[in-house]
Amino acid sequence: MTKTLLSAVFGAAFAALAMTPAAFAADKTLEQLHTEMGGCENCHQGDKASADLAHENEQCQSCHGTLEEMDATHKAHAGMAQCSDCHNPHEQKVGQKPTCDTCHDDGRTAQ
Repeated sequence: MTKTLLSAVFGAAFAALAMTPAAFAADKTLEQLHTEMGGCENCHQGDKASADLAHENEQCQSCHGTLEEMDATHKAHAGMAQCSDCHNPHEQKVGQKPTCDTCHDDGRTAQ
């Protein structure tokens, strides 16, 4: 009985570790997730997006880091792209990766 109970406890613990915050929020858009963390002001200055999205892209980088500081996919785009070129927080779901075919027509997919 003790081994069975111990196995159940460890099994539950491992299952809980496998459930990342993204797994809990997978049905939400990036906008909804960020709004829950502090409102529209997390990304926007005022009630509308800036005309060139410069403020919004700076806000992304203030939390997530610059493209140079991120993974290989992001580093390759440093100086050529901004966060909003690939990520649309009002439509994209948490954990959803954008496709590369917006700019690349050779069948690339995000890693």
